[in-house]
Amino acid sequence: MQDDQPRTTRTVCGEIIIPKLVLESGITLTRVKLAYERAGIEGGDPILICHALTGNQHTAGTKEDPGWWRGLVDEGGFIDLNEHEVITFNVIGGCNGSTGPVTENPETGDFYRTRFPFVSVRDMVYAQRIALDQLGITKLKAVVGGSLGGMQALEWSLIYPKDVGQLIVLAATPYLSDYGIAFNTIARKAITDDPKWQGGQYAFTDPPVNGLSLARMTGMITYRSDHLFNQRFHREEKDRWGSNHTEVAYQVESYLRYQGDKFTTRFDANSYLYLLKAMDQHDIERNRPMELVDILSRYQKSVTLVAFKGDLLYPPNEISRLSEVWKRAGGEVRYEEVDTEFGHDGFLTEYGKWGSIIYEALKRGEKDTRVRHETRVLI
Repeated sequence: MQDDQPRTTRTVCGEIIIPKLVLESGITLTRVKLAYERAGIEGGDPILICHALTGNQHTAGTKEDPGWWRGLVDEGGFIDLNEHEVITFNVIGGCNGSTGPVTENPETGDFYRTRFPFVSVRDMVYAQRIALDQLGITKLKAVVGGSLGGMQALEWSLIYPKDVGQLIVLAATPYLSDYGIAFNTIARKAITDDPKWQGGQYAFTDPPVNGLSLARMTGMITYRSDHLFNQRFHREEKDRWGSNHTEVAYQVESYLRYQGDKFTTRFDANSYLYLLKAMDQHDIERNRPMELVDILSRYQKSVTLVAFKGDLLYPPNEISRLSEVWKRAGGEVRYEEVDTEFGHDGFLTEYGKWGSIIYEALKRGEKDTRVRHETRVLI
């Protein structure tokens, strides 16, 4: 093929089998599956995108079946599939093809369910590094992630600093606030108090849908700003109220119930519990006996931190504080705050407002992808 001829983009899905994965807890998992999507130009600059709490590996998808970040990641998009190859893995503990509560334990032949061990954000990153090795990718142009995906991206820069050309983190802080943990506590209780949960040993054909729906409804309140809810619904009535306590009298009630019920058709309750636990537990200072500035000094390349106005879970002031500490640590840090009414969910929408931040960051990024894989060192 001549250099001046256009190269064809493609989307390929598959799975990697990791023979043995030692978790932070010391527990060893065998024959770990990691489902993935590779989209863009084969041989293009590799970019790893880490998905959020209820996301999956289908970041780009296809034009006919778009992924959750299609529009940001696209042919000619802010992350241009004509130039890059974008890789996303479904995290371990997830329910979209990777090893987790809904998969079989190869040692016993039974589904893991709640016999699956707790996993950490660092465990997710360890698995991704091994899987990339199997795909023949040793150096990444960038690691990008939002929310729980942003937590993974932060760990990538600290565990494998020489493998990451640059870091782009959206709507994520070094640890989840007590406010965020409080809402996750309500979500967990909603699931575990559902009689159908049965200690996590429920049949997949009869899951605890009421508890999972309520957990999702709780989360939805934190993902959007109060102004957006008020602006969208204006106390609009759905049905005349006053007849009973189970009625759906207002449109905002209908919206939350719809979102909760829809969620139960695509996500597993146990996986939700495991990923909430990983999010709660994560802290980049945990088990690293040094000051934050010294931890961040491990990564002194280009860092882009993007916050979203009204984000209740990952407040802009905390992301701004991280940027200042990272600058003191020697990092090339750029901090941006996006003015949005979507709050935390801003990183999933309104690409026209902030996509150029990602585009410009990638243009500043390193070009050399030929660096050997470094042995994992957890400090």
